[in-house]
Amino acid sequence: MSNRETILIIDFGSQYTQLITRRVRESNVYSEVHPHTFDPFLLKDINLKGIILSGGPMSVYDKDAPQLNPGLLNINVPVLGICYGLQVLCKSFGGTVQAAEDREYGKSKLQLVKSSSLFKDVRNNSAVWMSHGDYLTKLPAGFEIIGKSNHSPICAVENVEKKIYGVQFHPEVVHSEEGEKVIRNFLFEICNCTGNWTTANFIDEQIKSIKETVGDKKAICALSGGVDSTVAAVLVKKAIGDNLISIHIDNGLMRKDESKKVRELFDRRLDLHHLHIDASEKFLNGLRGVTDPEEKRKIIGKTFIEVFEEEAKKIEGAAFLVQGTLYPDVIESVRVKGASATIKTHHNVGGLPEKMNLKLIEPFRELFKDEVRNVGRELNIPEEFIGRHPFPGPGLAVRVLGEVTRSRLDILREADDIFISAIKEKGLYDKIWQAFAVLLPVSTVGVMGDSRTYEYVLSLRAVTSVDGMTADWYSFDRNFLADVSTKIINKVKGINRVVYDISSKPPATIEWE
Repeated sequence: MSNRETILIIDFGSQYTQLITRRVRESNVYSEVHPHTFDPFLLKDINLKGIILSGGPMSVYDKDAPQLNPGLLNINVPVLGICYGLQVLCKSFGGTVQAAEDREYGKSKLQLVKSSSLFKDVRNNSAVWMSHGDYLTKLPAGFEIIGKSNHSPICAVENVEKKIYGVQFHPEVVHSEEGEKVIRNFLFEICNCTGNWTTANFIDEQIKSIKETVGDKKAICALSGGVDSTVAAVLVKKAIGDNLISIHIDNGLMRKDESKKVRELFDRRLDLHHLHIDASEKFLNGLRGVTDPEEKRKIIGKTFIEVFEEEAKKIEGAAFLVQGTLYPDVIESVRVKGASATIKTHHNVGGLPEKMNLKLIEPFRELFKDEVRNVGRELNIPEEFIGRHPFPGPGLAVRVLGEVTRSRLDILREADDIFISAIKEKGLYDKIWQAFAVLLPVSTVGVMGDSRTYEYVLSLRAVTSVDGMTADWYSFDRNFLADVSTKIINKVKGINRVVYDISSKPPATIEWE
């Protein structure tokens, strides 16, 4: 049995499910997400401390509504139901859920009815975030009301004897003022967690596990130049030393001078000696004439596999493949019916092992992006690299809208470099989650000197976010935008108009394709 304390998150399709597990981890307690169809028998080797049932978009009485596996209630650990989780929990014990006359969406006030461990030190009448059309109208036997709101007379419940708790609001979102306390109370007052899941412990666990798994065999790592694959390579090298062979494939779709810079980082600062493969012509030839974003991703993924497979065959004794797969990709690949549809093809999950007979090593498949950054810091990877903005797997191919050509890529590279350099000069880079330029497949008329021009439109994009799941556009000073626009139009031949994207996520996505 693993000694790692674990909180299990059961996903009923809520848009906030990942936030729940993040909030738990922020308290140094490990948590993982599983669909509502999860088999409780698989918990036998886990040091399970508690279970949290997520919200969901459906009514518990809908024909295809996800149901609670009764086996989860026979494990004898505390359970916390959130929104739909509360409703399906109470329904399973004989309570009544009905459609509310006044649906609650947005902020409400939580009125504490009685003392409870779940609400220890929680301020009365604090703001909480609601998102529900049904509500509880009758409590199951053995349950007590511990909180109510204006439109939910049964807003929070407990059954101390069975160690079951439930809230109608969402404590995981920042709009719930005391939500962090509620989650921490569940973890430490009710589940008796110790909070010992740290970055250092994670690294030690992984190094030990990788050593045992790989032994004296060799592992290959595809170094894209991004944070995830680089940190993964540094971690794996700590475990198996020179038995790690890294391959960097230059696909011609990287930012200005990026391939050169990351090669220097790998060799000189991280001691990640690697094979450098310039396959830019192969990638660009494959993309010729292609305009559909999903088709671009598939071509890039297929080409990468072909190039990587060809190089990997030259390495004798290779038995493992290191990938920087992150936890959100893993969650998205197993989401339950009723959850968010897949927005775009994930670049990191699957693909290579089936063709190459290599076993996967994915040290970060349990981690979120910010947790990987913390691992990188613990491994002494330079902060200027660790703090880099996220970059899409298909590179600039999804920032050149329409057909991808070398000339259009070069135009975008120059403009993007001007934009990012200006952000860094103003000291804004670390305040922004992601910033980049997008070359639009639109030409507009302009005037330069005494001549008319007919050149491309460039869109600038910058957003603030905690984890990329939601994002707001960054409000630059208008003089900053004016200066950047002037510099791009004056210095980059082929652009005569610059616009700034002020869309938030949702409803837009961060990337354009």
